[in-house]
Amino acid sequence: MKKQILFFLLFIYALTISAQGGFRFKKEVKKISIPFKLINNLVFIPINVNGVELTFLVDSGVKETILFSLEEESDLNLKNIQKITLRGLGSEEAIDGLKSEGNLLEVKGMESRNHLLYVIVDKDFSLSSHIGIPVNGIIGSPFFKNNLLEINYEKRKVIFYQDSRRNSKRIERRYKKVPITIEKSKPYLNANVVIDSSRFAAKLLVDVGNSDAIWLFQNVSDKIHVPTINFDDYLGKGFSGDVEGKRARIAEFFISDFKFFKPIIAFPDSSSIKHVTMVPDRVGSVGGEILRRFSVIFDYPNEFLYLRKNRHYAAPFVYNKSGIEIRHSGVQWIQETVQLQAFPIKVDHLDTSRERSATNLKYKFQLKPIFEIANIRKNSPAENSGLQKGDVIISINRNPAYKYSLQQINSLLRSEEDKWITIEIEREKQKLKFRFQLIDIL
Repeated sequence: MKKQILFFLLFIYALTISAQGGFRFKKEVKKISIPFKLINNLVFIPINVNGVELTFLVDSGVKETILFSLEEESDLNLKNIQKITLRGLGSEEAIDGLKSEGNLLEVKGMESRNHLLYVIVDKDFSLSSHIGIPVNGIIGSPFFKNNLLEINYEKRKVIFYQDSRRNSKRIERRYKKVPITIEKSKPYLNANVVIDSSRFAAKLLVDVGNSDAIWLFQNVSDKIHVPTINFDDYLGKGFSGDVEGKRARIAEFFISDFKFFKPIIAFPDSSSIKHVTMVPDRVGSVGGEILRRFSVIFDYPNEFLYLRKNRHYAAPFVYNKSGIEIRHSGVQWIQETVQLQAFPIKVDHLDTSRERSATNLKYKFQLKPIFEIANIRKNSPAENSGLQKGDVIISINRNPAYKYSLQQINSLLRSEEDKWITIEIEREKQKLKFRFQLIDIL
């Protein structure tokens, strides 16, 4: 599955309203720690919306709060609803949506009152099948704007700090302080990029909701060019359709004193970003594949970013070598046999005694995921082997596919080694088997 699952920017065509207050502490405490799930470099946390718990993607690249996949959340009561139009990344047209004002959002010791929500009503728009867990929304700048907010990727915790002088001094002693600007409620930093032997400054959106390392936009600067060795790829899905582009390695990337060698860069094509209104001088984004190598603290009020290396800092940059994106396409009942604990039985036959064991078997049925190929890259190892979009995966390397999580499959296809992969699939009621090798073409 592609490392870049979904990348969102939202541009709302609706009536102008007053700014939201964002999240605030319910009580006078120094900090609040919230566990999160980390999947494909993306951060997912539970948030209560009007008393109903939903799962949100944390995304500093989005200004507002967005809801979708609400079909089974019948208890959710949204306030003051109006119809609107949504447009964003992708080459297709805008989609219909709703705007809801006056909602209450709560997360462990924090709350946001009179919260504005945007709702995507299209049932086909979903993160869940691409992530492997139910996802109901995206939380943007209201989550970041009022407090010091740490994303600790290693411990998988989001930590809110009271913006006190004591906290700030402690953080400054342990973290590297990097200036940022907050423009249109989103954070931007200045980095340095080296393509071939040419080094240049790059203003980038700091985007927690982008799982790639770096995106650079073609045609916005004459200094940006795609390296000779590259490949065409599906980069993700936006509100306005699929995002296509190229992937390549560049020589170096710098944030302040932090240096990265041979990171993998995505270059979205011009049609995919035609609906994106850029802030002045922006040329791209820095995302989760870079950010996950740090503990990151956002200080929106004072316009600083604090970075501290973690054990993943020097990890190599890898990508999905197979060329297939796999999605969760439903569930199936699987019969499993469970062996119960054996116990001894004494058996007598004509003055002869011996013992045997009795074993009870129990059958149980469990719901397990179904996986299918959602996209396949042209001329990739998977396509060249004969795999096709829509193939339902039965097994991977002789293991039933349902025994994997989507994250585990993704990790397997992004292996550093040139592994051989055997995939058995079902296509038009036929079972077929394919084999290919993961080869790094970059």
